[in-house]
Amino acid sequence: MKFSLGCIGGSLLLTITVALLGPSAMVPELPGSAGQPPYSLGIHPDGHLVIALAAAALALGAIGLLTGLRADGPHPRLLVITGCTVAAILAFLPPFGSADHLNYAASGYLVTHGFDPYVTVPSDIPLSWVEEWTHTPSVYGPLATAAQALASWIGGSVRLTVFVLALINAAAFIVTALLLHHATRSDQVRQRRAALLWTVNPLVVYQLAAGMHVDTFAIVFMVAALVVGSRFAVRRGILLGLGIAVKVTVGLVALGPAWESRRNLPRLALLAGVATATVGVAYWLAGPHAFDQVLNASKSISLATPWKLVQYGLQGLFGPGAYRIWIQIASLLLFVALAWGLVRKLGQDAVAVSLAFVVAWLFASPYVLPWYDGLAFALLALIPASALDGFMAVRLAVLSFAYLPARQAQQPPDLGWLVDVVRAQLVPWTLLALTVALGVWAWRGAGRVPTPPGSAAPRPSAPSPESRSPSR
Repeated sequence: MKFSLGCIGGSLLLTITVALLGPSAMVPELPGSAGQPPYSLGIHPDGHLVIALAAAALALGAIGLLTGLRADGPHPRLLVITGCTVAAILAFLPPFGSADHLNYAASGYLVTHGFDPYVTVPSDIPLSWVEEWTHTPSVYGPLATAAQALASWIGGSVRLTVFVLALINAAAFIVTALLLHHATRSDQVRQRRAALLWTVNPLVVYQLAAGMHVDTFAIVFMVAALVVGSRFAVRRGILLGLGIAVKVTVGLVALGPAWESRRNLPRLALLAGVATATVGVAYWLAGPHAFDQVLNASKSISLATPWKLVQYGLQGLFGPGAYRIWIQIASLLLFVALAWGLVRKLGQDAVAVSLAFVVAWLFASPYVLPWYDGLAFALLALIPASALDGFMAVRLAVLSFAYLPARQAQQPPDLGWLVDVVRAQLVPWTLLALTVALGVWAWRGAGRVPTPPGSAAPRPSAPSPESRSPSR
């Protein structure tokens, strides 16, 4: 375990270092006084150096995670304290990896100045400090927009707005860590694994704590909804609704509690009604255009997915744009097949079903980015270990290398192969092979009960179909 902890510690230190060095190819410039948070050394390091440091952080993090999940380790409380401390430190350093936080600040600015971020785009003002998506309305839910507006109102400047958002992000990350630690308190082995999958997971820290993506804010509500338990349908429904009001795609998690409550129709109706009402009120307050960009984004294809390879082939047959409907249909069929196989493999409790649908969506969706995987790791931490841990660790590592950095415009010209070769060719083929392997694993031997870590396998009284209950 010392080797694993060394790799994890080295990765976390490198992640902090990239942010601490200040504006670079990895770290966007933040307008405002350098004496205000987020703080950095302002060294403006060479792009090759920071990309190499980030690559080393990802490599060490992947090795540390994969080996750490297979070994004993320190008391989980120490891991939780370490991870929460790192998240708190990163809140005071500039976010890096992408320029999404500048778009969050732009949405907050638009709201506080009387504009609708679902209609008005940064280029309309214009907001010169926004790097990307300058012609695109907000794709995030009304609760995310409200948090961005609050940060803008409190901070005033771009720099302080980002800092307030970083504090919110760190708080969500830490609360999620504490929820997972509490939910697995009956077994120290499971607590340690939960901390490795979320709190000190270098890949998750890199993407969600250092990257400061809105996904962290959505995840905390969904984890809380699952942890609160099925007896509290109203609380669970409100929490699910709030998570969806941050980012609509996390609504897949709601399928788990719904499936678990299917034999208790009054509870199911109450859960669905409360969640729907919460989402409905939030989107009603946001206005009629809050879903516009979500619908547009559903037709997009990101460069690092296997579907980009399919797109290249179909363009010649159907011409520009005509291929999209076929990719949407194929991705939906793949999603259903993977989800059904994973449900049979993982089991039919709320967390297992939620995880099955989330993982199926991540592997089947034509548009995914590495920080989307954070939701799956949070849910993984709530169930016993299986090969799915390894599938997700490899997937997040591969996707993270694909977007190194996500700020393509700031990448040194001689590193263009990171996009043309790694992101556009190597990663899609790797993810295609990983998807096939996941499908084979999900459908092979589905229905057998796994043995939770630290417990003895149950001994069936007699061989029968009933003894083969669904497993994770």
